[in-house]
Amino acid sequence: MAESGVTGVPEGCPGICTEQAGKASPCQGCPNQASCASGQTQGPDPAVEQIKERLDGVRYKVLVLSGKGGVGKSTLTAQLAFGIASDESKQVAVLDIDICGPSMPRILGLDGEQVHQSGSGWSPVYSEDGIALMSTAFLLSSAADAVIWRGPKKNGLIKQFLRDVDWGETDYLNVDTPPGTSDEHLSTVQLLSAAKIDGAVVVTTPQEAALQDVRKEVDFCRKLKLPVIGVVENMSVFVCPKCKNESQIFPPTSGGAEKMCHDMGLDLLGKVPLDPRIARCCDEGRPFLTEVPDSPACTAYRAIVQRVQRFCEVKLEEPKAMD
Repeated sequence: MAESGVTGVPEGCPGICTEQAGKASPCQGCPNQASCASGQTQGPDPAVEQIKERLDGVRYKVLVLSGKGGVGKSTLTAQLAFGIASDESKQVAVLDIDICGPSMPRILGLDGEQVHQSGSGWSPVYSEDGIALMSTAFLLSSAADAVIWRGPKKNGLIKQFLRDVDWGETDYLNVDTPPGTSDEHLSTVQLLSAAKIDGAVVVTTPQEAALQDVRKEVDFCRKLKLPVIGVVENMSVFVCPKCKNESQIFPPTSGGAEKMCHDMGLDLLGKVPLDPRIARCCDEGRPFLTEVPDSPACTAYRAIVQRVQRFCEVKLEEPKAMD
């Protein structure tokens, strides 16, 4: 792993907000030991305001979440970016905070690229479609390298991504997250508290095994007062590219995302059918929306993109209407 520019955190660091901060054995020799032990680090994180200033040029910030892995969250993040970026007047960026499993560089066709530093901070890598991307994958010496980090070091890197990357003037910053409701999610929401997150898109598949974890993700959002833009059901049905017949690969035994949204008072943004061409485009780093524009999945993606944009734009206009 290329350590240049990455915040160093002692292995086994107990965290700055715990009773053992600065007192545990891994703290010995750490340059921050005295301040952690004094309790100074338990106050407001100065990075929150620094991040607010850094993201002053970013108009909308959207998290893509799911309690379950393998439901197509990164794929949806990419299609949102491709869809918004198809409007040449829009500047779109993606932040990949799936520290241990970064896949956005491959999906956006940026495998093997590296980030560069300038006087204004880290420069994101740009795709052929003009999408700016920052990902842990750009810091690895090899795509096969495993990232074996504890929570504090992951959190430090997320802080660097938000505070030190020169995002410039950007309309949409889509944040691709790992599955669950753990360190990466808490850090991102807390660090963006002053900059404000416009909302979260929650991704699921129809089967109850996925919906169980997604309900927890929605509960996470509500406890942190993070607006839920809506839910996307991936792999809703399989539509044969040749005969157009539909088959249910993952039967919605409990009613699927539609019933869950009804029960929890959420908006269903769309149902995306399973299409093997989506996976092929992601593997090859090509935009599915332009490669297969007439497919049912592409129609579903376009509707989801429009609904996410409508949510963000109306939300931004609400204070003006009150004035």
